[in-house]
Amino acid sequence: MATLTTSSKRPYHIIVFGASGFTGQFVMEEVSRMCNEGPGGTLQWAVAGRNRDRLEKTLVQAADALRKPELKCVEVIVADVAEPESLAIMCKQGIIVLNCVGPYRFYGEPVVKACIENGAHCIDICGEPQFLEGIQLKYHSNAQEKGVYIIGSCGFDSIPADMGILYTQDQFRGTLTAVESFLTINTGPEGGCGHDATWQSAIFGFADSASLRRIRRKFGHKPLPAVGARIKKRGALFFSKEIEQYAIPFMGSDPSVVRRTQRYMHEEHKHSPVQYMAYVGIGGLFSVLKTLFAGVVFWFMVKFSLGRGLLTEFPEFFSFGLFSKTGPTRKQMDGTSFSLRFMGEGYTSGHDPSQGKPNAKISTEVTGPEPGYIATPVTMVQAAITLLNEHHCLPNKGGVYTPGSAFARTTLIDRLNKHGVQFSLKNGQ
Repeated sequence: MATLTTSSKRPYHIIVFGASGFTGQFVMEEVSRMCNEGPGGTLQWAVAGRNRDRLEKTLVQAADALRKPELKCVEVIVADVAEPESLAIMCKQGIIVLNCVGPYRFYGEPVVKACIENGAHCIDICGEPQFLEGIQLKYHSNAQEKGVYIIGSCGFDSIPADMGILYTQDQFRGTLTAVESFLTINTGPEGGCGHDATWQSAIFGFADSASLRRIRRKFGHKPLPAVGARIKKRGALFFSKEIEQYAIPFMGSDPSVVRRTQRYMHEEHKHSPVQYMAYVGIGGLFSVLKTLFAGVVFWFMVKFSLGRGLLTEFPEFFSFGLFSKTGPTRKQMDGTSFSLRFMGEGYTSGHDPSQGKPNAKISTEVTGPEPGYIATPVTMVQAAITLLNEHHCLPNKGGVYTPGSAFARTTLIDRLNKHGVQFSLKNGQ
């Protein structure tokens, strides 16, 4: 099996860019745990960011916390998104750059551009459809010409959803035509929250939703064919029997990413596309009231610069504690887990999807630890290791890809199963 190897000119398999940031430090720790899974059983890696002192301090803290003194010797590269030359120097030294610097709408494009120009593959954990689809529109052909893979949304947004749909299709004996997913987040006695960077991405993403519509018009895509019975969209708020709590449409990037993968699989491999709807559980009646109130305030405030400023300055107050500038504590993360259940329907082999209602159902599930800062580093790092070890299984050319379109023919799901993000069949035909 061919692998991507280092050289004197490109000494590192992986460079963690933004390793001293809140998410980046957890990604860096996960890379350190996976050193024996690199090509040939070893992984050469470095960290990068704009402040050498902070990076060195982060490495020392991680070395003490993980009892890995060798972390103190990891190479530090100084690179800043505002300084293209520094990004070029960084990208020339690594095979893959793990970009942890967000919000990506502000800081992501210079990294993508530098990676393409300097021959480094790039993996990010972006959950911002405007950035993800905009980068595909602008850079896909350039990345193909250079043979560089730019693979976005390789964190909790959106590997569980995107690879989960492909897993469900593989488990279904026949033609899977429609899937609904239901996300639930379970917290322990310490509760849980997300970091301010994710909150900022949501603020500016909703405020600039018009740009996403413009990007999609530029693609000029024809609608994917709806195979079989059309999936019925649920209401803005409903009680879900599937997860036994109230649910709302999932506002993250999962539906966007899944649709892009389904389009790729249909156009490139003639696979039958799956209709997809995503929902998230919000709990009981009290949670419903809190969510509705917070949602109304959020939608009103993002329309004005003053409102966006207040939302950005006081995330904990306006999100009812769901986000904070300090992020979750280790105890909160240890007590949190997620479940993403997929409820699919379709037609068994020999049945014509154009005739009648679906005659078979399937239920699968992806489960894992705290999604933002435990599961996300796992999925991101395993995506990188898969690229290093199985790049011959990715699309023939480079380009800008979703996780599903990039890793459909690899062992990524098997790798995730071994590292705490579990894919399982609950009920089949």
